[in-house]
Amino acid sequence: MTTEGNSFSLVNLGPLAKPIDTLIVKISSATGILYEPRHIKRVAKAKADAALIKAKSNAEITEFQHRTMQRLLEEEEVKQKNIEAITDNALPELKADADPSLMENDWVTNFFDKSRIISDEEMQSLWSSVLAGEANAPGTFSKRTVNFLGDLDKKDAELFQNLCSFGWFIERFTPVIFNSYDKIYNDKGLNFETLSHLDSIGLVKFGVSDHYVESELPRNFEACYHGQSISLEMNKDNDNDLPIGTVLLTQIGTELATVCQAPCIEGYYEYVIKRWSQYIPKEEKTEQNDSNAA
Repeated sequence: MTTEGNSFSLVNLGPLAKPIDTLIVKISSATGILYEPRHIKRVAKAKADAALIKAKSNAEITEFQHRTMQRLLEEEEVKQKNIEAITDNALPELKADADPSLMENDWVTNFFDKSRIISDEEMQSLWSSVLAGEANAPGTFSKRTVNFLGDLDKKDAELFQNLCSFGWFIERFTPVIFNSYDKIYNDKGLNFETLSHLDSIGLVKFGVSDHYVESELPRNFEACYHGQSISLEMNKDNDNDLPIGTVLLTQIGTELATVCQAPCIEGYYEYVIKRWSQYIPKEEKTEQNDSNAA
């Protein structure tokens, strides 16, 4: 098998050949979708031709029927192109030890039922990452998240990506938004209104007056932002709370954040470190100051 866009060939993919082949078989068996990038039109044309034959068996085709069949042909061709573009882009993200055969058939069927109408390339890329993520670790993405993604506007997806640009790893991934009125957030389109909107559609919980914490933390741990780590020291031996601002990811938001390729924000690491200064050990502060001076 080859794909025109990515020039893949199963004969030279080495360890990826098996999971790729397994995923293609899984898609075909679960949905009945024939995945052949060189024959996009054939599947759509077959459906239209079958309808034409049926119509002819009943009576001569009218001009209206002809237009209907033509529309169906064009619609199915677009859907098939979308399906194959999403699948093509997912293949490079598969892991050598992935076993797509463990994916639930209902999940695969629902995924392609929702994704076949997605033609925007950037949104297709998001869908591809979800497909690959589920193939790599079945159960990672719920059907509820897939259904949500089917209704997600591109503008909202971009806004959520901006939010994830402010995400830290503190035992888990979480955005750290201390004040929605601060310029560093506003410059990326995040403010009271947009965060409230992300809350309303179900991606986050925005505490307008409340401040959330990362809880049950040990005395010593590391927080990481885009490869930059800082050691933090709390007051108690265990069960500590670290303030993380006014935003929490929902379950849907948490799942989608794993495939959101959010860029690093210049100056944000230093911005947060100042907020957490009371938790930074003296020796760590010295290293930070020396680094900033250099």
